Amino acid sequence: MTDGFPNKPRILRGAFVEFGLSVPPLTVVFQFNPVQLTRNHALTFSFPGVPGPTPAGDAQAAAPQRTLRQCRGEFSDLLELQRQQLVNVQDQTIAFDLRLDATDRLDDRDSVTEQFGIGPQISTLELMVYPKEESLLGRAGDALLGKSAGFSFARSPNPPMILFIFGRKRVLPVNINAMNITETEFSADLNPVRATVSVNLTVIEGNSVPYLYSKAMVEAMSALNVANSADAANVVVPG
Repeated sequence: MTDGFPNKPRILRGAFVEFGLSVPPLTVVFQFNPVQLTRNHALTFSFPGVPGPTPAGDAQAAAPQRTLRQCRGEFSDLLELQRQQLVNVQDQTIAFDLRLDATDRLDDRDSVTEQFGIGPQISTLELMVYPKEESLLGRAGDALLGKSAGFSFARSPNPPMILFIFGRKRVLPVNINAMNITETEFSADLNPVRATVSVNLTVIEGNSVPYLYSKAMVEAMSALNVANSADAANVVVPG
């Protein structure tokens, strides 16, 4: 069946995918892509030799302390100021809302959805924030297969490592800082059929292959911005 638009581009969906072998495998493909992403990169600035807050009663507490603004006031050369100040770049955080709705699958008479609503998707999201060693199925897999060669399905005391995939250019390893699930509608037997999931993520920056790939995509996109360099002629820069 066609919608009458044969050249319509394929719309990719975002997803959370567990990195590594898991029982059960944790994968949630977004039913609806987020309407917006909020991305934040915080930075803090300081100068060497500038004392921080001191405990009450400390002998140094009475000594005058130079503020960051005062330190910057000592520099007339901006490049020298840039070299001297200490910059701490925080990890990037990402926040967005996911919408889950069983309506379409109920209309298609999907048997799992008819029986459980959107419960399977919500449950998989929940398991992404629980330590792996608490997995009952993982423990059962260990008991059935044994722990030969030191392998275990439930060996980790930490939650699983999650990849946030959003298109071909963003494959980011993340920690899930918070997950707020709001169930808004239920079936006759009280299975959730509509929900909104608000998530807050921290990107795990480093030398991992997924992160380096995504960072390379960012740098490649920035290189393409050279095509807009002619617009600098319309910017007034004091001489």
